[in-house]
Amino acid sequence: MELPVYASETACDLGLAAAEFIASEMRAIAATHPILSIVFATGASQLETLRALTAMPGLPWDRVIGFHLDEYLGISPDHPASFRHYLNKELVQRVPMREFHPMEGDSPDPAAFCARYAELLRAHPPQLCLLGIGENGHIAFNDPPVADFNDPVDVKVVPLDRECRQQQVNERWFASLDEVPTHALSLSIPAVMRIPSLVVSVPGERKARIVERTLHEEISTRCPATILRTHNKVRIYADRASLQYVSE
Repeated sequence: MELPVYASETACDLGLAAAEFIASEMRAIAATHPILSIVFATGASQLETLRALTAMPGLPWDRVIGFHLDEYLGISPDHPASFRHYLNKELVQRVPMREFHPMEGDSPDPAAFCARYAELLRAHPPQLCLLGIGENGHIAFNDPPVADFNDPVDVKVVPLDRECRQQQVNERWFASLDEVPTHALSLSIPAVMRIPSLVVSVPGERKARIVERTLHEEISTRCPATILRTHNKVRIYADRASLQYVSE
């Protein structure tokens, strides 16, 4: 299946376009459901989308139960690179959500936490997911060496490959590779793919090669994001920089 790509001139324009569609999805879900269950991604690719979305008036945030796509293992919520810290600043403090369930990267028993988080997801099946694509093609933190399109679990501890960890340094979340955690908590690929509506924001030149691979490479775990081409409702929001190789 060919993925629909919505092109914008800049990352700011991309964020607004993605946010406008997300807002329309939220309103449509709210028209037929008392609760909206939404999974939120983090990282540099999500900033413009989240900031545009949280600035929009009149959205039914008071009916939203929010979930968290992934988090570093062994990191505190006060660490500047923590995804809990990011979502608290960019989402939770900006809108009056009904509930938000963060991933606890510093849980003393990560396996037990993953099981509890999976139960929460089953209790409130997500209807919408804001997603990104890593420079190595990961979705959530499912890097190519561990990506499993038939994963039997919904939430798990995963090792992070060097390319994924280097991306975090390149985006200045960490000062050096040695500071980047080697493992993370993550939704599995099947857990993401079960969500009915996926909105993927991929701005910037660093994402250009992986956008081209996602759209055209054979579907395989060598580029986990290629599995998105089997989903019934996914939209890719890109800008001029991230689409520079697609027209080649």
